[in-house]
Amino acid sequence: MRIWKKPVSVAELTAIHHDTAVAHLGIEFLEVGDDFISARVPVDTRTKQPYGLLHGGVSVVLAETLGSCGAAFSSPEGHRAVGLDINANHLKSATSGWVTGVARPVHIGRTTQVWQIDMHNEAGELTCVSRITMAVLAPR
Repeated sequence: MRIWKKPVSVAELTAIHHDTAVAHLGIEFLEVGDDFISARVPVDTRTKQPYGLLHGGVSVVLAETLGSCGAAFSSPEGHRAVGLDINANHLKSATSGWVTGVARPVHIGRTTQVWQIDMHNEAGELTCVSRITMAVLAPR
């Protein structure tokens, strides 16, 4: 079942993130399915910490980007989605290549949404799991 209440596509997501932190970090949107959004982040000099690993905060940026986009486009027209809480569990490091995240809703309510974001390295290993809670704000 398609959850989107506003037109959404990879092209639209890419366009709205022009000249933002998402673009600066090299995050690329990959796919919009009926009930998910996926994107990937490169593991390179922009995104590594001093030990050569993908910075945990960059994983959280990827998660928040995906969850926020999911909430924004599954909210009614005129409504805005803003983050209330995010957590992340870092399970395996990544030192090169790409980390891909997939966001799926856990709960889509009238005033709140919860999204689960799972991130994998190029070998398919789970590197990070994150959950974001979003507030859905009605038009004023």
